[in-house]
Amino acid sequence: MKDVLDVHVHTTASGHAYSTFGEVVAAAKRKNLELVGIADHAPLMPGATHNFYYLNFSVIPREVAGIKIAMGAELNIIDYSGSTDLPAQILKRIDYAIASLHNPCIEPGTLAENTAAIIGAMRNPHVVIIGHPDNPKYPVDFDAIARAAKDNRVLLEINNSSYNNDGHRAGSVDSAKFMLAACKKFGTEIIMGSDAHIDIDVGNHERSQKILSDNNFPEELVVNSSIEKFFERVAYRKSLAPI
Repeated sequence: MKDVLDVHVHTTASGHAYSTFGEVVAAAKRKNLELVGIADHAPLMPGATHNFYYLNFSVIPREVAGIKIAMGAELNIIDYSGSTDLPAQILKRIDYAIASLHNPCIEPGTLAENTAAIIGAMRNPHVVIIGHPDNPKYPVDFDAIARAAKDNRVLLEINNSSYNNDGHRAGSVDSAKFMLAACKKFGTEIIMGSDAHIDIDVGNHERSQKILSDNNFPEELVVNSSIEKFFERVAYRKSLAPI
C-alpha cells in the first residue's frame, strides 16, 4: 500500500513527547514521506502548550528539506456535544485539526454519549480527522460514526499507537475490525496515523497496515496514498467555516 504521509505526530510542545520540530522533519525525510503533519495536544491535556503556540504557526515554513509541512492540533473533545478546547479564532489559523476522546479530558460515557460526542465534533468545520475512534474505553456505534464521517467528509483514523499491546488503548485491534467493517459498508475514508511521540516512530504505520490487510480494507478508501487527497479534504472542511 502506498503510504506517503503522516499527520498525527507530536513534538515536545505536547508536554509528554520527546522530539523537536527539526527532529520530526529529519525523521520524515529518512522515511521518504512527502508530508508530515504536527498535531500537538491542545491546552486541556495536562502539560500541553498555551494557545499562543498555535498563533505563531506563520513562522514555520510549509516545506522543509523537500518535505511538505502541515501544522495542526489534536483537540480534546470535552463534552458529549462534541465541544473542543481551542476557539474558532485559533482553529481558522491552523492547517487542520484532529479531534479525540482522551481520559484526562473527558470521562468515558455510555455508548450513546460517546457516539454523540464524536459526531458532534465532526460538525466543527476545522476538524478533518477523528483520532483513534476505535478506543474500546469509549464504546461507540460504529455504523453511526462511519455514516456521519461519510456525510461530513471527515476521516476516521487507524491509529498505529493504539495497536501496541503494551500501550494504553488495549483492545483496539478487536474494535478496529468493527470500525473498518462499518467504513466498508458506507464507503467511509480512513487515514493511518502514527501518533508518534518520538521521532523514531514518525511514519510508522506497520500495525495499522497489518490491520487493514487482515480486514481486506479497500486501498482506495485510505487517503495516505496521496497528499492531494488529504489537502483536498482539508480544503473542503475549511470551506464550511464561517468567514
